[in-house]
Amino acid sequence: MAADAVTFIRALGYERVDLLGFSMGGMIAQVIAETDPQLVRRMVLAGTGPAGGVGISNVTRISYVDIVRGLLTRQDPKVFLFFTRTPNGRLRAKEFIARLGERTTDRDKKASIATFRNQLKAIHRWGARTPQDLAKIHIPTLVANGENDRMVPTSNTVDLDRRLPNSELVIYPDAGHGGIFQYHEQFVPTTLAFLAG
Repeated sequence: MAADAVTFIRALGYERVDLLGFSMGGMIAQVIAETDPQLVRRMVLAGTGPAGGVGISNVTRISYVDIVRGLLTRQDPKVFLFFTRTPNGRLRAKEFIARLGERTTDRDKKASIATFRNQLKAIHRWGARTPQDLAKIHIPTLVANGENDRMVPTSNTVDLDRRLPNSELVIYPDAGHGGIFQYHEQFVPTTLAFLAG
């Protein structure tokens, strides 16, 4: 996927880009930063972790359990996957789902079941990989997550910040995997300031 992303970026004619990778996208961004560092000016890694990170290989089980929870309660599974089950987390999840419905044109197509399963396999393989040497990635990086991410445990976000030599860390309180969606009003200006810096 990283090689495909690099090919696409170059096909668009860009010589240097900023990357924002959420969840699996953050894993892909790390590979790009390692294989093609000259292509990346700055990157933002959100809700993600390093290869071999603690608990990342559990994402398949967690995803399937929360999909079933969503079906049984007639709620979008993202409510369980991305947000805490505190009163604040539940309210923010409801607001997030409402925001998703605001756009009525140019919406992304829903991913097929096969695509979803392949994504989970890729994340599982990432979690089972041997950790890479992140100290050689000197690209300025903003690392963000919620303090209670069940999908990619938050300890991985802290680990990324510790191991990347040129990084900044933001942890959002009472937030899960979707911390950047829950705290979008803070995340967006923080990211814009980081990218401008």
